[in-house]
Parts: sequence; structure tokens; C-alpha cells
Amino acid sequence: MLDELPSLFETVRLYGLGANKKLGQHFLLDMNITDKIARLAVPLEDCHVAEVGPGPGGLTRSLLKAGASEVTVIEMDERFLPALKDIADVSGERLSIIKGDALKVDIGREIGPENPIKIAANLPYNVGTKMLINWLTAGPLFWEQAVLMFQKEVALRIVAGPGDPNYGRLAVLSQTVCQCHLAFEVPASSFSPPPKVDSAVVVLDPLPEKERFWDLKRLGEVTQAAFGQRRKMLRKSLKPIAAKFELELEVWLEACGIEPTQRPEEISVKQFQKLSSSLG
Repeated sequence: MLDELPSLFETVRLYGLGANKKLGQHFLLDMNITDKIARLAVPLEDCHVAEVGPGPGGLTRSLLKAGASEVTVIEMDERFLPALKDIADVSGERLSIIKGDALKVDIGREIGPENPIKIAANLPYNVGTKMLINWLTAGPLFWEQAVLMFQKEVALRIVAGPGDPNYGRLAVLSQTVCQCHLAFEVPASSFSPPPKVDSAVVVLDPLPEKERFWDLKRLGEVTQAAFGQRRKMLRKSLKPIAAKFELELEVWLEACGIEPTQRPEEISVKQFQKLSSSLG
């Protein structure tokens, strides 16, 4: 019955939906692309999918078509609720709608532990990074996979490795919790209205619990000090951290297999973890 709904273009016209720039809205109305995003999250038959910022519901339709047992969408802009309700009415009770700010919604609590949770979203540009950090640092981790669209530059920062100019705090945090890969890019022309930059879809699969580094607060402290002065050698940028924990700076670095003259973009995720864990 999803095929009986008006097209996304017709839905936008029928409900008079315009993109709100203050909320970072850009509509992805190409169902070929939303179907491609949904396929990255399969299998969906035994999962509960949380979608943030569904807008007129393109990705929502694709997730349901791909076989999602249950989908919960979180939308703060009430203008989209009638269009989402149209989808819910033909979904066979597979779609639930939460009106609210996804930054404030506890997805794990709202959905509950009955089924594995996957997150799929075309994230608003203005809050996408903050949402990702919230989900990465959630304790306990409530989701088993995330398929997320970001601005291309943010996506590159998530998947970058040492030596890459995009490598920084976001890469270290993301790769400490997950295996991350960039699935495909989406040109700005695919959106209405087109943003000024291209986008990209990233897939994040949480690492097994035994392989995760759990002291993310300490890791954040170390990486902030290091990348806050990324052009400087670590013997300079990490000096305040060493002083705070009463460590001999060069001894601390060398014990972690790091030369004091190295810069943060040369240090691996594992080495940053070792720096953090050795603070005691």
C-alpha cells in the first residue's frame, strides 16, 4: 500500500512543505537514493529502526519497503506530521511517530530493549555531529548499527585515518567505538533545495564489547588537548595533561610508543587509547 501514496514531490506540494534553513533542512526526494540507504541497513525484519528528522518521509518509506519490522521516526517540525501519518496509516502499524527534538529524546528508552535497534537518518547539517557523539557515548550503547548521512566533510572526518588531513577527534572517537566506512557520496543536486556542499553516507558498526575502549571521557580530554593544537608537537600540546596527572611528559609518551616530536595526526587510534588509559 506504500505504492499508493502520492509521490514525495506531490506530498511536498499537497502539504505546502518548504525547507526551514534554520533547522538545516534539505529534502532528499530521490527514492533511488533513499532505497540505497535503506539497503545498507538490511536485514531489517527483526529490527526496530529509529529515524531522525524524516521530513516528508522518503527514507521512512524506503525503510518500510526494505522490510523493517518497526520504524520509529522522531520529528520536531510539526508541519511534517500529517505526511508521516499518511505513511503510518498504510504501514500495517509498523510506523510510530514521536514529535520531539532528537537531541533530547532517549531513543533506547523510547523503543525499549525488545528488539535490536538500528539508526538510519539523513541528519540535519547543523546538529548531525552532536547527535553522533551522543549516540557514540551512550551508556550502555543501545544500537547495533547506524546508517547516517552527513555533510561530506563530516563524513570524511569520521572515517579518516592517521596522516589524513581530515583525521582528528571525531575519527578517534568514532573508530574507538565502531568500525566506520563511507558507503557512497550524494551530490548537492540530489536535494531540494540544494545545499552548498555534497553529502555522504557513513555506516557505523559497533565493535565487540571486548574490543571497545570505554573511558571516552579521558580519551576526549587527551584528544582535545592534542588536536586543539594540531600543528604543534605532542611534547607541547600534551604538556598540560602531563602536568595535571603529575607525569613526566616524555617518559609518558615514550612508554606509549610515541615520539615527543610527533604531531597528533600521526598518532593511531590505539595509541590515543593507550595515552588515555595510562593516565591512571
